[in-house]
Amino acid sequence: MPYNDFVHSITTDNGTEFAEHEYISKRLDTDIYFAHPYSSWKKGLIEYTNKLIRQYIKKKTDINSYENKFITQVQRKINKRPRKKLKYKSPTDIFYKLAF
Repeated sequence: MPYNDFVHSITTDNGTEFAEHEYISKRLDTDIYFAHPYSSWKKGLIEYTNKLIRQYIKKKTDINSYENKFITQVQRKINKRPRKKLKYKSPTDIFYKLAF
């Protein structure tokens, strides 16, 4: 996969979205770490990203009630948003600069 050189590890919470963590780990040839439940300080980027998502999708809302087109729009908006941590570049800018 073209991302293998850029993914060094993945840290996540224990949500069902990573039920296939072994498959993902194998495909990306990387380690996946799970933060302890209720230890949000151990996964700052996840919590920050969740905060950004919550601007568009409220907590406890059934994600299936949204159309894929809307979810894709949210994803693009978040990934194009400049980040202080990235010297005010967006994750999309950084990713494509490194990947291609």
